[in-house]
Amino acid sequence: MGNAFFAETVDRYAKYILPTYAPQTMFVKGQGVYLFDADGRRYLDFASGISVCNLGHCHPRVTAAIQKQAAELVHISNLYYNPVTPRLAETLIKQCFDGAVFFANSGAEANEGIIKLARKYGNRTGRNEIITMENSFHGRTLATLAATGRAKYRKGFEPDVQGFKQVPYNDFEALKAAVTDKTCGIMLEIVQGEGGILPADHEYLRKVRALCDEKDILMMCDEVQCGMGRTGTLFAWQGTSIEPDVFSMAKALANGIPMGGFIVKRKFTDVLTAGTHASTFGGTPLASAAALAVQETIRDEHLLENCREQGAYLMENLRRITAGYDFVKCVRGKGLMIGVVLDHPAGALSKVLLEKNLVTLTAGETVLRLLPPIILTREQADEGLTIIAAGLKQYAETKKGA
Repeated sequence: MGNAFFAETVDRYAKYILPTYAPQTMFVKGQGVYLFDADGRRYLDFASGISVCNLGHCHPRVTAAIQKQAAELVHISNLYYNPVTPRLAETLIKQCFDGAVFFANSGAEANEGIIKLARKYGNRTGRNEIITMENSFHGRTLATLAATGRAKYRKGFEPDVQGFKQVPYNDFEALKAAVTDKTCGIMLEIVQGEGGILPADHEYLRKVRALCDEKDILMMCDEVQCGMGRTGTLFAWQGTSIEPDVFSMAKALANGIPMGGFIVKRKFTDVLTAGTHASTFGGTPLASAAALAVQETIRDEHLLENCREQGAYLMENLRRITAGYDFVKCVRGKGLMIGVVLDHPAGALSKVLLEKNLVTLTAGETVLRLLPPIILTREQADEGLTIIAAGLKQYAETKKGA
């Protein structure tokens, strides 16, 4: 296929797809932790489709579940029962706390759902404001943009949806000072993803939980990126000492089949009743079958343990190989959600690594973001470390000569 096929695809993108993205290369196949371009060139994927393909690409169990379900029943809407979706809900609930699930299609829609839940709960007593965090990211819809603590994403889409205020992340005193008699929810990420791979301090989380209990405020966790095993526990909050009242999920829930949702504690399941919230495509039999296969695979292949083990190994060795570069400030993260923090924008380093067949991301402008599939082996981790070491060396030499 080669260059002509690539050029033809790029031309179609330019003519027929809105330019809201700026793709760097083209992939035509995925297998496990690897992606392949039209020339058959193999890339190690440390992006996972932005933490979506946590089981890697085309995992055989997920693929088989999709194929089987696609031949039986794909969609009927939520106006009718189907046997697959409640099995998925039960599986998820049994791994967290007693409650109920709402299924949607995406992270933004899941976050819209928990925002609506908090407002409907709070409006019973005249409260409808939600506090979120600076540097947070909650989605691209108008409400989730207003919740997002990064002004650059809201530019041009004013006026902002009312009812949100932002405070510094991990700063409990600032949060406490922002709470008023209008506050109905506090929304945060256990690990900020787009904001720069920033984990929440455990003592901070304990204080937030206590404050929410004291004031009858919903503690809301956005687990769209940091959930589904990414940090070494199925749900990121399980790696802390707190339980939220509601948390959103998406991305890796069905390993690439669009699916989102949220889980709410039993005491709040009477808030959103029939007719108050809906999603035509939420929780289809097809997406649910894929998500069930994801849960079974994480359990049977002991992938949470693997995530913790390989994540610790990567972070230890990333700190070692970056130690000699003064432009690297630190390595931080949890599980296989890792950030290499630079003192300048990370896009150029990410590009160097792509040229060396390693797919990475950036976050918060100055952070090289690494999100390998949680099926990563030690050998594949070493492969990635070797590429990163070579990329850092080349990048440093280029930077020095600039």
